[in-house]
Amino acid sequence: MDLVSKSRNPKFKNETSNNPVTLTTTSTPTITTGITTSSRYENQKRRDWITFCQYLRNHRPPLSIAHCSGAHVLEFLHYLDQFGKTKVHNHGCPYFGLPNPPAPCPCPLRQAWGSLDALIGRLRAAFEENGGVPESNPFGTRALRIYLRDVRDFQAKARGVSYEKKRKRPKPKITTNASAQD
Repeated sequence: MDLVSKSRNPKFKNETSNNPVTLTTTSTPTITTGITTSSRYENQKRRDWITFCQYLRNHRPPLSIAHCSGAHVLEFLHYLDQFGKTKVHNHGCPYFGLPNPPAPCPCPLRQAWGSLDALIGRLRAAFEENGGVPESNPFGTRALRIYLRDVRDFQAKARGVSYEKKRKRPKPKITTNASAQD
């Protein structure tokens, strides 16, 4: 399918760029075809970017990516929660803090922290690949980092699993043979 040609699809415009995906005024990505095949990561990043751009177009009022802020990204993450598959127990649930509850409960299904973290990483990279300035990247805001940390901590408590930060082992000190011989 030729998405670049104006004769077949006038909605997209062909711009000369080093980026394989360029934004038009409607914030719809245009994918140029190439000889090389994309990796699974690149395909997922492109799908995530298209989904986010579609979310912005459907937003009331519609937003362009240039006017998107960290608050809009947080709204997007809350919107995605309705499609989650991870059971996250509420504080009042009798199974709160149990890693393997013995029976079903009415607690909501949400997006898992790891999925959200990976999604934000892919969108952050896609934003910069599509001409965004790293300093104004809405996917790297402090509020978003705090939100992801809070989601991680709450989901860990709700499941009774702790996310411990891995500690780096100190490098062993190497003694030289010259000082050992003295």
